[in-house]
Amino acid sequence: MESSTQTTVPLTRIQKLIGERMLASKRAKPCFYLERQADMTELMASRHDLKRSLGVKITSNTFLVRALALAARQFPLMVGRLDESFETAVIKIADAVNVGFAVNSPQGLVVPVIKEADARTLAEIAAQERELIQRARSNRLALEDIEGETIALSNLGPYDIDSFFGIIPPATSAILAAGNIVRSVVPIGSKIDVRKTTSLSLAADHNIVGPEYAARFLTRIAELLAEPESLI
Repeated sequence: MESSTQTTVPLTRIQKLIGERMLASKRAKPCFYLERQADMTELMASRHDLKRSLGVKITSNTFLVRALALAARQFPLMVGRLDESFETAVIKIADAVNVGFAVNSPQGLVVPVIKEADARTLAEIAAQERELIQRARSNRLALEDIEGETIALSNLGPYDIDSFFGIIPPATSAILAAGNIVRSVVPIGSKIDVRKTTSLSLAADHNIVGPEYAARFLTRIAELLAEPESLI
């Protein structure tokens, strides 16, 4: 009987660190999960016109960052964190909506942060997103580029993933996961139509928010995505 051989792949420092942080978060946060579809038809149709008018490429991820940030401003508990340093535990609301978004880099998964995303225009978010992605893929991210995250986004749509649930990063209380944009048959009144939709999945910390609050937050994100003029 021939002996089998095994190939070993070394674990990078970043992979090890991410694994440890995600495991700690999974153990500490009692998560629940919500999922719904968002109509992206008008949004996708507007991208080319927006590129011409704004002078910058607008990706689906840009819209997602903007919608997530605006919704979080309306539902501030989504950027809250449990603080147990007081005699009675309290929820501390972050001063800013800083959106961390996952990027694959030569060193593994990294999460650059768009600071004060709710106060930035769509064009500003697009420009900063592009710059951060370039830095990540050329291994040039500075410490300030990855600090300060208050809510997270993971978009696997470009990889043809229909839907998935993310793990909440330790520094946040929620993560929005977005899947591929696909053509779907949608009932509209007594008729049906073919629309472009995406699956939005939310993982939230039950220490901070309840399902009803998180459901309204996720619905608001979907509403904003369905009306791209509200994001400009």
